[in-house]
Amino acid sequence: MKYLWLYVIAIIASLGGLLSGYDTGVISGALLFINETWDLTDTLQGLVVSAVLIGAVIGAATNGILADIFGRKKIIMATAVIFFLGSIMCAFATNIIMLIISRIFVGFAVGIVNFVVPLYLSEISPKYLRGTLVSLYQWAITAGILFSYFINAVFTHTVYNWRWMLLAGVVPSLVLFIGMYFVKDTPRWLVSKNKDDEAKEVFNKIEPRINADRRINKIKNIIFKDNQENKFKLKKWMLMPFVVGIGIMFAQICTGINTIIYYAPTIFKSAGFDSHITAIYATTGIGIVNFLMTIVVLYFTDKLGRKPLLYFGLTGVMLSLFALGASYSFEDSLGEMQQWVAVGSIVTYIVCFAMSLGPVGWILVSEVFPLKIRGISMSICTVSNFAFNFFVVASFPVLLNRLGGAWTFWIFGIVSILCLIFVYFFVPETKGISLERIEKNWINGISPRDF
Repeated sequence: MKYLWLYVIAIIASLGGLLSGYDTGVISGALLFINETWDLTDTLQGLVVSAVLIGAVIGAATNGILADIFGRKKIIMATAVIFFLGSIMCAFATNIIMLIISRIFVGFAVGIVNFVVPLYLSEISPKYLRGTLVSLYQWAITAGILFSYFINAVFTHTVYNWRWMLLAGVVPSLVLFIGMYFVKDTPRWLVSKNKDDEAKEVFNKIEPRINADRRINKIKNIIFKDNQENKFKLKKWMLMPFVVGIGIMFAQICTGINTIIYYAPTIFKSAGFDSHITAIYATTGIGIVNFLMTIVVLYFTDKLGRKPLLYFGLTGVMLSLFALGASYSFEDSLGEMQQWVAVGSIVTYIVCFAMSLGPVGWILVSEVFPLKIRGISMSICTVSNFAFNFFVVASFPVLLNRLGGAWTFWIFGIVSILCLIFVYFFVPETKGISLERIEKNWINGISPRDF
């Protein structure tokens, strides 16, 4: 295979998504049993789930510069170590305060990995494979979520069930650390540190048919232009990449994905499923759908483009959220059918999200920023992602209990409509365009709709 080594590197790096996915999914089942160990209020339930997002904001905010200084590879390996230790701390928490603190520590690793892995994948990818390879990260997230659901199902019947569920997080952290030990950093970062020989070696492995010296010279030209001023200044043309990056993070989170992932068993129980075990099994089915549909989108990302997938996905997300809200509004009329309308709505939601906002969101934020500030820019976008996430996840149990399921999900549906409008006017189509060309388009003031 022409790009065998490229795919090997991409798969290894994308395993970072296992960390994020596992932590996202495992708390959904563990929360049911944590609530039996300590009788939690709805506010405390929200805090247990969202504590990881506090750490994630800190991790994403403090490590963008470090990724630019020390490289993408070393930062990814560091996150694996942090996640390993955090999983042990969570499993052995003796009270709810210790559990929340441990979840914040785990979140620190999650925040780092969510920007540095897509960044790594984007910088090693040829322009015609970039969407597919960055989508591998989202696929790994869904694999991590599915793995966590299976772990939840396995340990449901055991003593110390939720502790075993959280402890199993050491597995993806070990896999990531070992895998990254054997790969090199991205050629673009290596060039930025004047390590041209190493960059050439990597280019020759991942793109054997290109002229590595010419590619390195192109990257150097971009860096040279940015370095013409002794002190880097934020320029007017850089505003739009931030609008796109932060806007797409808003769309990815504030359309409600993590209310479904984190609270799926809770939603299923409120919709009529009568036991923890049944709710967890139903949630596992959702994880399988999420995993399979993300595999499907790997094929379409570089064929259909980013915006068509976003249009399709956001429309489906909007309709399924209105349907899910209706299942609560008309529960008396639906009777036992309510739980199946809820399941159908959530399955549709997951299919549409997995084929659009999930992978495309991370693809876009890895593409739209200039090389000189790509690390810190993605860090800022990831901070915004987790800040939105914290607000949505922490408020969800309160909204569900006080507004009811109908209005809670209808609000997310209205947000989806606003996000469709945003995508139409502000998000560029980046399919088949090199990272260097994307940067030139911004510099030349080209409208996002005309990329």
